Amino acid sequence: MAITDPQKLTGAQRVAAIMLALGEEHSAPIWAKFDDEEIKEISQTMANLGSLGSEAIERLFLDFANQMSTTGNLVGTFESTQRLLLKALPGDRVENIMEEIRGPAGRTMWDKLGNVNETVLAAYLKNEYPQTVAVVMSRVRPEHAARVLACLPEDFALEVVSRMLRMESVQKEVLDKIEETLRIEFMSNLARTNRRDSHEVMAEIFNNLDRNTESRFLSSLEERNRDAAERIKALMFTFEDLAKLDPAGVQTLLRVVEKDKLALALKGASDTLRDLFFSNMSERAAKILREDMEAMGPVRLRDVDETQMDIVNQAKDLAAKGEIMLSDNKGDDELVY
Repeated sequence: MAITDPQKLTGAQRVAAIMLALGEEHSAPIWAKFDDEEIKEISQTMANLGSLGSEAIERLFLDFANQMSTTGNLVGTFESTQRLLLKALPGDRVENIMEEIRGPAGRTMWDKLGNVNETVLAAYLKNEYPQTVAVVMSRVRPEHAARVLACLPEDFALEVVSRMLRMESVQKEVLDKIEETLRIEFMSNLARTNRRDSHEVMAEIFNNLDRNTESRFLSSLEERNRDAAERIKALMFTFEDLAKLDPAGVQTLLRVVEKDKLALALKGASDTLRDLFFSNMSERAAKILREDMEAMGPVRLRDVDETQMDIVNQAKDLAAKGEIMLSDNKGDDELVY
């Protein structure tokens, strides 16, 4: 007999049900976050879960979305966490723990910097004095320093190289001061920036649902928590949002998207978005694409949704590499995903 009330499920059963509902592709990144013992427990629970009714699955996702949206106020700060730990653990142990969670893993500050994306590090360093940057570049791994220098403005990078060539031994006091500044101003802010808002997580999950399920969930969530639903909708990036790409961005995306997939995706797109893609193709290529779309005839909405989501993910990958710029749904400042 199918389970219809998700409230009767244990915590492990709820996790198992959500992982099953997400499917192989979307659950894979989540599995990677569990340790071996957690995987064993969830897998065993999953194998013995039995049948869940569609209504129970829908209520389970809605409960999950609602809880994610209402627990934001429980996120603490570094300071409150440190104070709490100091009441239970020795000071030196707490300091080591806090040091690890302030930034990417690494034994020393320079190890940590070596694990920071070169684009992110360059964006911070370009506002520092060239001499300070020269010291930092001389302390990180040569291969990482090379990638960071390549991301800096050329004139600034050449000045840094010039300072490095003239650099003599750096006084310990100066080095300590730079380390302290990096720890306070950069690594701590980086760790805070990397903490993801629960609404962003839910927006990504909703993005990967098929259109009917997404619409149903959002409608139900609006009835329970309108503010949360509106925040999630504002954070969702859809295929139609590609209409905000500039011509160069569209052309870059066209170079990586398979033409048969583009034809299927555009079958379910607005005329505005279709025209944007057609206008950034050669006249011959646009004609062929239109003919391919007509030759397809009726297509399943599910296939269109999946293909559109694949193209959106390709666009996000290009944005992460800095090759295109994506804009958020509010139409404000440009935003790199």
